[in-house]
Amino acid sequence: MNNELEMNPNQLVAFIGKPCAEFTKADIMRYIQENGIRMVNFMYPAGDGRLKTLNFVINNLAYLDAILSCGERVDGSSLFPFIEAGSSDLYVIPRFRTAFLDPFADIPTLSMLCSFFNKDGEPLESSPEHTLQKACQAFREVTGMEFQAMGELEYYVIAPDMEMFPATDQKGYHESAPYAKFNDFRTQCMAYIAQAGGQIKYGHSEVGNFTLNGMIYEQNEIEFLPVHAEDAADQLMIAKWIIRNLAFKHGYDITFAPKITTGKAGSGLHIHMRIMKDGQNQMLKDGVLSETARKAIAGMMVLAPSITAFGNTNPTSYFRLVPHQEAPTNICWGDRNRSVLVRVPLGWAAKADMCMTANPLENESHYDTTQKQTVEMRSPDGSADLYQLIAGLAVACRHGFEIENALAIAEKTYVNVNIHQKENADKLKALAQLPDSCAASAECLQQQREIFQQYNVFSPAMIDGIIHKLSGYNDKTLRSDLDGKPEEMLELVNKYFHCG
Repeated sequence: MNNELEMNPNQLVAFIGKPCAEFTKADIMRYIQENGIRMVNFMYPAGDGRLKTLNFVINNLAYLDAILSCGERVDGSSLFPFIEAGSSDLYVIPRFRTAFLDPFADIPTLSMLCSFFNKDGEPLESSPEHTLQKACQAFREVTGMEFQAMGELEYYVIAPDMEMFPATDQKGYHESAPYAKFNDFRTQCMAYIAQAGGQIKYGHSEVGNFTLNGMIYEQNEIEFLPVHAEDAADQLMIAKWIIRNLAFKHGYDITFAPKITTGKAGSGLHIHMRIMKDGQNQMLKDGVLSETARKAIAGMMVLAPSITAFGNTNPTSYFRLVPHQEAPTNICWGDRNRSVLVRVPLGWAAKADMCMTANPLENESHYDTTQKQTVEMRSPDGSADLYQLIAGLAVACRHGFEIENALAIAEKTYVNVNIHQKENADKLKALAQLPDSCAASAECLQQQREIFQQYNVFSPAMIDGIIHKLSGYNDKTLRSDLDGKPEEMLELVNKYFHCG
């Protein structure tokens, strides 16, 4: 067996003996036949950002072959706001590489994510997964390289206060049990996500930790490994579904909401990116950030205002994007600096062999750490449309290779200080700001829409739909309107508590 598969937790990978990307219809059918699978679920993201499910009972082998080959009809007008009832029929076709064993089903069930097709059998131009596919294809055609991504999924677990081993308010970062109450829940989530094909890097408790009205609010994070951008979105989608379902089984509430109360840590959905060519990471050259990386960053600096239209999609998003909350407000980038919009995290660029230092019995490892370097977009949150967001980031990074002054833009927007400290006020004043509302975000997208529509990545209908939705919140002055009004703020939070 391939060495890469030996410890893979996905049961289909172990049984079939192939990586997920190589699964065929014959592989899926053999797995179903030989493992007593009685049901098949089709799952697909809709306009509200949630996974929808269609259940099939396997009647016989011919019927199984039919549903895997032909998919099924669905009502597109009930799934997406841009589809009219008069021409609403769509096809959903399973993507075999996404197949996983449903960990929650009492009846043995195999689930797969699906792609949308129109009446002519063509990919639906405005569907989430096809938009991302087009963005990745355009990136490859323009740059000759591959766009990879991974997410940091932050969420709060909410449960009755046990009044034992109370956690320190806003000091939950990497806390251990018993002060952190939901570490076991998180690790169970991680195990299920891995079994469903998710490539997880690690998990931990996060900063946010407080009690309110007899309830514990504990923030957690699950971070993934960089993979093909299309796979990254699929993995995050399935992960959110798993976390919610497992929470329901335990009687917990879960929220990915960007902000749930004033003065407490909000939840982001930071996206890390790297650019690959021939299996090698192109983000570093001779141990420092490469021109390739800086061009990609420049593209994100240019399109940052409109990226919020995909990554910050309800009014509470902009209550998180305020100073001094480890969330960005200005369009800039820097190394290891959490006040910036795009951060270049530690990338193991030092020549020291830390493993040998910590373990004197070890020989030099000569491990290639260059593969680890990423850059991190810090503005998105749990309200994001995952496919639109990662597609938008792919467009932005591609755009950095299309503008002549990319390196100059990167130099101008670089900061190496905390821009919110008084002594750096002049630097702060020189930087452009992110939008402060959905309405402002919609205006930015309107101004920059042509770049996203290039190469037919984002359809005009999708852009129109996003702008219409964001403008409809009428929240241009909402942050100032709700200042000092906790009851109205709570009402807003409750309205968007289960976003994304």
